[in-house]
Amino acid sequence: MNSFDILVDTLKKITTLEPEEEQLFRKAFKSYAIKKNDYFLQATEVNNKLGFLCKGLVRYFVFKNDEEATLEFTKEGEFVADYGSFISKEPSIQNIQALEDCDFLVIDYEELQKLYKVSKNANLLGRIIIEHRFIIMVNQLLTVHRYTPEDRYRYFLQHYNDLTQRIPQYLIASYVGVKPQSLSRIRKRIY
Repeated sequence: MNSFDILVDTLKKITTLEPEEEQLFRKAFKSYAIKKNDYFLQATEVNNKLGFLCKGLVRYFVFKNDEEATLEFTKEGEFVADYGSFISKEPSIQNIQALEDCDFLVIDYEELQKLYKVSKNANLLGRIIIEHRFIIMVNQLLTVHRYTPEDRYRYFLQHYNDLTQRIPQYLIASYVGVKPQSLSRIRKRIY
């Protein structure tokens, strides 16, 4: 299955697409690839593209007290962007970095707006995708402020269990908000 088929299949799981709409999406998105450790977006840049991740894994992170703080991970079949920067055209404070070689389909803001105007289901798709991303962001924010590092690790296991072998332990520790040695102690207590 090629990248465009993966995108269309994902969109069709959200809502019905007419055959002509499928063609509109296939034409509007462009192939884009980055290598492991390269950036989809760096802090201070304006996020000018919305990506659909066809292959690979990325992490979102910020600098906190001169250290990297990992906010979340995104895998195949999900959308990638700093939506605040994408919509407002303001510089991002986030970094989005490839943890593996990544293949995306991307669309810029203007092309997305054109899709919204010509496709009867594009607005619905956009709203549902943004709502999904909003829920992820709110849950992430709540875990930072309400949970202990051990609870955050359990949250990680619950929501990213399929990624534990693909993400280095030091990045999982960064996500949990602890040093790698502390994560080792948490893992021993849990197991």
